[in-house]
Amino acid sequence: MNCKHALALSLLCSLPLLAQAQAVRIVTDVSYPPFSKVNPDGSIVGFDPDIARAVCAEARLQCEISTMDFDGIIPAVQAKKFDMAIASMNITPERARAVDFSDMYFNIPGRLVAKQGTKVDDAWFKGKTIGVLRTSIQREEATAKWVPKGVKLKLYSKVTDSFLDLTNQRLDAVYLDANVGDEDFLKKPMGKGYAFVGPVYNDPKYYMGSGMAVQKGNKELLAKVNAALKKILADGSYKKIQNKYFSYDIYPFK
Repeated sequence: MNCKHALALSLLCSLPLLAQAQAVRIVTDVSYPPFSKVNPDGSIVGFDPDIARAVCAEARLQCEISTMDFDGIIPAVQAKKFDMAIASMNITPERARAVDFSDMYFNIPGRLVAKQGTKVDDAWFKGKTIGVLRTSIQREEATAKWVPKGVKLKLYSKVTDSFLDLTNQRLDAVYLDANVGDEDFLKKPMGKGYAFVGPVYNDPKYYMGSGMAVQKGNKELLAKVNAALKKILADGSYKKIQNKYFSYDIYPFK
């Protein structure tokens, strides 16, 4: 074999290595359709997985998506069991000390869900028991604003458990992301007789939008994710995915 043929063969053999995509392990929580759920066939579907796949395709990343309960996601990313999380995770200063967040990829306000006709004012809170997710921004806000008014918070790892307690009169209300209350409870038979009550809660101190989380200091992956997110927002791919699951914008398009 002459040198020219040897060089050509060497370059040919190296092509698959050059084209090989970076492997990225992604984790999500499947408790919140339409954001994420597991189909009977075991496939992980929903808005979050679709956005993850679109970002991975644009960034030329080879992504594998796994699931776990929300409470364990940040510790798992910190422990390097996963490279990235996309789990409708609200950006908060506390979480940002544990992981690095991508740019915001959606922003939804909080609402109280309670018996239809419930009138919420400052006096209503005293003596009430309100359900919140253990690691949610709603817990942070309610702890700061409502516990001093006499509210008792009951903490949950799964929002579905809070709905069961609400319908069994063990809670006076559940405080959660508006879309979750609407899609997972109010639009379902078990939500009959319940409604959003009180105002829309969107204090920017707490509602900074949701981001994808990566290990602290992983600037390379974060840059790729942000660049890909910017591209799918600009080329219409994001809106196509959004419209598959929602009848309204969940991103503040300009």
